Amino acid sequence: MTVNEQSYEVWWNNDEGESLMEEGHLKGWMQLISTIKEDDLSDYSVLDFGCNRGGFLRLLHQFKPYKEAIGIDLGRDSIEIANERKGSLPIDYMVSGSPEQFEGKFDLAFCLSVIYLIDDLKTHAWKLSKALKPGGVYYVTYTDLTTNPSQDFFKEEIEKYSHLQANMHTLDDIASAFSNEGFRVEIKRKVPTDFVAVSNEEKYFRNLSDELMSIYENSYIFRFTRL
Repeated sequence: MTVNEQSYEVWWNNDEGESLMEEGHLKGWMQLISTIKEDDLSDYSVLDFGCNRGGFLRLLHQFKPYKEAIGIDLGRDSIEIANERKGSLPIDYMVSGSPEQFEGKFDLAFCLSVIYLIDDLKTHAWKLSKALKPGGVYYVTYTDLTTNPSQDFFKEEIEKYSHLQANMHTLDDIASAFSNEGFRVEIKRKVPTDFVAVSNEEKYFRNLSDELMSIYENSYIFRFTRL
């Protein structure tokens, strides 16, 4: 870790909630894997920024095997669980928030439902420009709640348990941070391909209508290419 990073046991102060989040992201991960343009990852080095318990990299290798991967997260306990679960997969999980330490290493990188927890987008874009090879691609999933009626409710609910602040970035905030760092910016709306499960266990929206608005109208995939 770099000296300006502050790690913690888990980012979410509710172990059951963190487990439920991992399960809840599975369909979204599958959809993203089927959406990315890259098919053959056999020679790729891959980064997962904010990997939590490491589930995405394990799933990605199952469908699109890569040469090697690194997952980084500031949650110490989450990284410990990720390493316990990786088996013989070519993955290193480590406590860090500094991908720039791996200068020019990665062909492909992911940041899945995490960028809203990053307040300094300019610095984050710079870190990824250092970590990626020329032509390297960074996929970022983001739900833009700036026009959603549950914006304030969502932020309050997240910050009840989170070690990190929930930032309500606009799409322009994110796009301009990476464009100014020299990335080509592409974006598409992320729309479910299956039924959406309705649950009373996780409540981050005032009502189902606002939640469905976030899923069908406010969810996006960014594709940033380092030029």
